Amino acid sequence: MMQLKKGKLLLVSFMLFSLFFGAGNLIFPPFLGQNAGEQMPLALLGFLITAVVLPVMGVVVVAKYNGLDRLGGKVSPKFAMVFTVLIYVSIGPGLGIPRAASVPFEMAIAPYLPEGASFSMFMLLYSLVFFLIAGWLALTPNKLVDRIGKVLTPSLLTLLTLLFVSFLFAGETKVAPPQPAYQSGALVTGFLEGYNTMDAIAALNFGLVIATTLRTLQVKEKKDVMRYTIRAGVIAGTILSLIYGMLSFMGMQSSAVYELQDNGAWTLRCIVHQIFGEPGAVLLAVIFTLACLTTCVGLITSISQYFATLLPKVSYRKLALGITAFSFLVCNQGLNTILSISVPVLNAVYPVAIVLIVMGLAGKYLEGNTLVFPLTAAAVAVVSVVYALEQLKVPLGVVSDMFHLLPFYSYGMGWVTVAVAAVLVSLLVQKWMQAVKNRTEEPSV
Repeated sequence: MMQLKKGKLLLVSFMLFSLFFGAGNLIFPPFLGQNAGEQMPLALLGFLITAVVLPVMGVVVVAKYNGLDRLGGKVSPKFAMVFTVLIYVSIGPGLGIPRAASVPFEMAIAPYLPEGASFSMFMLLYSLVFFLIAGWLALTPNKLVDRIGKVLTPSLLTLLTLLFVSFLFAGETKVAPPQPAYQSGALVTGFLEGYNTMDAIAALNFGLVIATTLRTLQVKEKKDVMRYTIRAGVIAGTILSLIYGMLSFMGMQSSAVYELQDNGAWTLRCIVHQIFGEPGAVLLAVIFTLACLTTCVGLITSISQYFATLLPKVSYRKLALGITAFSFLVCNQGLNTILSISVPVLNAVYPVAIVLIVMGLAGKYLEGNTLVFPLTAAAVAVVSVVYALEQLKVPLGVVSDMFHLLPFYSYGMGWVTVAVAAVLVSLLVQKWMQAVKNRTEEPSV
């Protein structure tokens, strides 16, 4: 049994934490705390399910199947190809990476630009430097564990801890009643807010990165890779939970101090300005940039590794540089444009990712059932796509009326009932087919 030194395991865990902790992870917890007010603990519990538990499970299940494409192959080869490419494009250059670069600029730098300064020019310069650094780091994936685990993550955690401790001693606090969405459904609303971190989808990328990293540390056996992947996931998940708790707590405690903000970045900015004054802008900019940089590097690396296997004639280096350049172009379209696309995409893709993760972990209990993966994934995909189209105000007429009959559909959770029903139907059909097969094989008397 291969023994990985505790120091190395901690570095891998730090790396996994940093891969997850990006733009959404910073802005959504304080926003949740501000909106939930007194209901923050219950809302945070729901948030942690989709923003911590499911991502850690995703990392483990992808490591178990040696890649998202193999996990998707349990549904069908064509589904595996389409879904994997969709995941990598949406979480990568089409959405996730540009968002991670836009957020730190628009939320932590743009408000402090000189009056009359060209927003687009400063955005262009900032994103150029940002992506030059991200691309350079991604070109040497074998060095990620040292660069991220030893330098970037400790720096980020130190700054976040400094902010939280300063808030405890100097922050102005007053808790407000919860907003309407959190008054009667805090747990469900928090659960849905966890979608916005995109981490359960990102986990389907990062699982392979962690497994590959462990192998470079001479962890070769599959059982050892799985064992240390689980340990790294638990440590990273614990750190994530603590940080989310800190950010949500600050949002809750200041919920009646500041007016309800448009997003969590504004909430953080108000808190930092109240504690540190104008110099706090530098602290906030560094926190946002560090958090988003590590996530971008992880995404560029994982996506380039996947497409290098899909397109063997194109080198990893060319893919990494190409993804970086394309992300730079999309980034400069503006944060509002990116965010307007992200919510419908997440509503369509996230539930399918969740059921794949859960069924992948329950694989040994579903062995021999050839229907459960394709039937469940297809059923959930239909519900999710219809809900996403409704969010885009696409008129669906009687189709919408039918789907609104599903329990919890109006909360965006109608897919849960459909998933459970699909699993039960597949098990019953499989049992019936086995009974028919047994009867036909019985020898005649």
